[in-house]
Amino acid sequence: MSTPKIKSVVEQMVQPYLDENGFELVDVEYVKEGSNYFLRLFVDKEGGIDIEECGLISEYLSLQLDDNDPIPEAYFLEVSSPGAERPLKKPEDVYKAIDKNVYVTTYEQIDGTKEFEGTLLSFDGEEMVIEAVNKGRKSKKTIPYAKVASARLSIMF
Repeated sequence: MSTPKIKSVVEQMVQPYLDENGFELVDVEYVKEGSNYFLRLFVDKEGGIDIEECGLISEYLSLQLDDNDPIPEAYFLEVSSPGAERPLKKPEDVYKAIDKNVYVTTYEQIDGTKEFEGTLLSFDGEEMVIEAVNKGRKSKKTIPYAKVASARLSIMF
């Protein structure tokens, strides 16, 4: 089974439990690292998720996978928080990040760079406007959402 299909099946298995308990599925990864395969779920909730809650989600999903496992290889299941610098995978994630610090990379250069870090001022579904600070100077950068390669929250010191 292909990785996108595995991710989709796993999402369908775990989503009812997450919805029922107020959790948000941030991302699912199925990757090979060295000789080992890993199925990783990144889950969050308002106010953050703790290790005990990750354990409960892991137990629930393990039972589901025992009944109908789409993965033929042996693998390790990991459930964790996406962390303070959580990825912004969906447009809804970007909307929630308005007024927060973000780090964005693009597929092609915009104004001579592919990396932007600063406060997300707005997002209309088509464009992100970031107030970036470079060498003490603030400037607003408009980034077409279609050109975003990756985006995440950023902890700036």
